[in-house]
Amino acid sequence: MKFAHVRYDDKDSVAVHFDDAHLVSLDTLLVSTGSKYAGLAFEELSAVIQAGRIFLNNINTSLKRFKAQPDRTKLIPIAGVTWYPPVRNPGKICGIAMNNSASNERKISAPDHPAFFLKPASCLAGHLQAIKIRPYYGSVHPEPELCIIIGRETRDIAAVDALDAVFGYSIFNDITGNGMRAEDLFHYQALYAKEDNPGETERVEQHLSYAGRYKGCDTFGCLGPWLVTKDEITDPDDLDVYCRMGGEVIAGDSTRYYNYKVAEIVSFISQFHTLHPGDIISCGTAFKPSANRKSIHGANFQTVDGPVEVSIDGLGTLVNPVVVEQKEIGQWRLG
Repeated sequence: MKFAHVRYDDKDSVAVHFDDAHLVSLDTLLVSTGSKYAGLAFEELSAVIQAGRIFLNNINTSLKRFKAQPDRTKLIPIAGVTWYPPVRNPGKICGIAMNNSASNERKISAPDHPAFFLKPASCLAGHLQAIKIRPYYGSVHPEPELCIIIGRETRDIAAVDALDAVFGYSIFNDITGNGMRAEDLFHYQALYAKEDNPGETERVEQHLSYAGRYKGCDTFGCLGPWLVTKDEITDPDDLDVYCRMGGEVIAGDSTRYYNYKVAEIVSFISQFHTLHPGDIISCGTAFKPSANRKSIHGANFQTVDGPVEVSIDGLGTLVNPVVVEQKEIGQWRLG
């Protein structure tokens, strides 16, 4: 099934894909088919995820019954909705860094495991909602990615079992501000306890940048349009990914080129963070240049017109216009 979270006729609804032109609200679906869950309020998709597998199976049965004898007066036209991110308030958004094998040749040194960062829920933007940037952000570009939606509380799960913790998949555009990453770069001497004498410290030269600004600004996490249940995706590790800017392909790639598979990513993160229903994991950028050699790294939103589109097999196409707000940074210093 394909779920969405939309606004139609001044009402927010959790909705299910009916056909290419229509949705049906979950409330309507359950009431129309006499489901035992009819009348319960499901205002967010996170509530559907938390309700578990038995409820999901009930929705699937209700959808089949409704399609067999549809009341088309109760359908929602896709063309008339406002899209929200399918999960609006996840507990956390984990982004996997440098996970595309195409980036391996550029690594001077790297860990032998997935490295990940966190993005705030406030960065999320839905399908057709604008990516808003400002001149003082500097260079900003798209990063098209497959993302995982966690289905149940998970800690210390083995890779062979990790897909059991997945509810479904969606498309994530991990907007990245290279300009801010460069501004927030530290080159410094970190202090560590000496291995041979823990009572003394030594200085170790390091380079690092923190992701709060360059990954976490408002609208830097485009998600949707659908949350597709995992039963519809045969192999998440073999999905074609395309990214377009202004209608022109700037990346054509596949999840089969990820260094770490979906199950490995879920398992690894669960060794450090408890994963909760509705948590999002974005699996890494698909960025191989298109046939004309144009790439996402040349698609600076400050100079290249949108919209930006990300398409993934079985998950649809996420489209977002780009708006450059002509606003200077505020007077954040006291003096």
